[in-house]
Amino acid sequence: MKRLDGKLGTLASLPMLVVLALAFIAPLGLVAIFSILPEKVFSIVNMPNFSAFKTMVNQGYYKSLLWSLFMAFAASTILFIICWPLAYGMAKVFKRFALIITIAVVMSLFVSENIRLFGWVLTLMKGGLIEGYLRHWTGVGFESPLYNVGIIIFGIVYVYLPFMLFPLAQGISMVPEDARQAARDLGATRWQVLTQIDLPLAAPGIMVGYLLTFVLAAGAMAEAKILGGRAVIAIADDIQTAFTYGQNWPLGSALSMVLIVLIGTLAIYGIAKIDLDKIMGRD
Repeated sequence: MKRLDGKLGTLASLPMLVVLALAFIAPLGLVAIFSILPEKVFSIVNMPNFSAFKTMVNQGYYKSLLWSLFMAFAASTILFIICWPLAYGMAKVFKRFALIITIAVVMSLFVSENIRLFGWVLTLMKGGLIEGYLRHWTGVGFESPLYNVGIIIFGIVYVYLPFMLFPLAQGISMVPEDARQAARDLGATRWQVLTQIDLPLAAPGIMVGYLLTFVLAAGAMAEAKILGGRAVIAIADDIQTAFTYGQNWPLGSALSMVLIVLIGTLAIYGIAKIDLDKIMGRD
């Protein structure tokens, strides 16, 4: 019976496996092949050729990668700190109003990311919405906070807040209220309940939220270009330039493969630590 169920399960999954192979694995395979081609030469005669990876190191493209990873980590950490109280409220306090908060947060995703970021540019620019009105009414202005690393991280936090908030709320909802109440009855402080009950038991949701935001933020480009100008060049910007203006597909593929391997390794390690069945309520 188990063998029959296994065969039926395999047959049922075949269409999805074909879709994944064509839409996900095949493009990645092509990128991997292009990464070991000679630069600007579409020839397989001299394969494998690692000149694109050497260019990445010699011309300092790794700096863009490090900046992207740093900003992704910083934004993910800030998002965790910001979203924890709201996620806790959605899971444990608001209850009936959690749906309203969910709808309000999700509605922000209905508007293009670029439009929202340009809205912040108009708001924060010199002579913009805030500074213009402040100068008009008080005669005192301020320098624009645009075009620096801090504002790029702010943009990432603003755009990817839902991807941290909802996994956190799901993780917190998995924490049994009886465990928290028992800890209080035994004399635990709020800090002890947080660090020894809430955080460990909500770890799957925390891990999912961190992975989602970090993976998305590491490949983000619009925030760095729109809010940051050329203050910092993100790795995604270098990849786009190599594939388009530079017409150097091997270099773009090499940059992409390094990013894919780093992010993929992190994601696989994180997923291996997560009990997905528990998160989906299948225990």
